[in-house]
Amino acid sequence: MSSTLHVPSHPAERWPALLPQLRALVEGEPHRVANLANLAAALYEAFGWHWVGFYTVDFQRDQLVLGPFQGPVACTRLHHGKGVCAAAWDTGATQHVPDVEAFPGHVACSAATRSEVVVPIRAQGRVVAVLDIDSTQLDGFSADDVAGLEAVAALVETHWDAWES
Repeated sequence: MSSTLHVPSHPAERWPALLPQLRALVEGEPHRVANLANLAAALYEAFGWHWVGFYTVDFQRDQLVLGPFQGPVACTRLHHGKGVCAAAWDTGATQHVPDVEAFPGHVACSAATRSEVVVPIRAQGRVVAVLDIDSTQLDGFSADDVAGLEAVAALVETHWDAWES
């Protein structure tokens, strides 16, 4: 795949144009970290969000641990019951939070974050990672963004077990 993304300026055209490029980006690459890093970079570049990245489940310590990301320095480990990432991990459901200040127990890795979307990634019947996206804008994500991020998580899920860690 080319190292240049083609992202239309019209918001309604972005996800339909971007998703095939993301699929091509990971096609044929067997290494999980490389693919997660490129997916985070592509989303960061395409949308200019404040923070884009992955937390993977450390099953031995029962925590989420920081994975590939783009943006400012982040929290390294997250715990059950604390924050939006943990809510996605604990419930197995996408968390779309228009105002993080209104989310009970929000973990502020960056004071600039105003809204957040976290999508769980499953393999072998359990959550193995989350895709975490932060915006500096209140209500910074559209329904199309949430659906697009869920499609990215589904892409990761289809390859998770085949990718080398």
